[in-house]
Amino acid sequence: MAGDVRTKGRLDRGSGTGRGAPPHVVVLNYNHNTFDGVPGALSAVLPDVSFDQGMAFANRIHSTGSAIVWSGHREVAEHYWNGLNRRGLTMAPLGS
Repeated sequence: MAGDVRTKGRLDRGSGTGRGAPPHVVVLNYNHNTFDGVPGALSAVLPDVSFDQGMAFANRIHSTGSAIVWSGHREVAEHYWNGLNRRGLTMAPLGS
């Protein structure tokens, strides 16, 4: 057919999940969080995070102002975010 213009679209495959990036649980540096309280809260709430690993996160939070402490499914991220917030940590809004 003369004048028939067909376009070929490119399928954007993204990350492959169709959901975008997983949400991140981010702890912010704030003066009312005690340095020892941060690793204690992290190790109490997050599975597989020891007190020593929590201390490493605390050092990163102190030196850079924040740290992503967990990423994954939204429902689980909300659970961890709430648990850390209840323990007095200053949290960034849950996002990706």
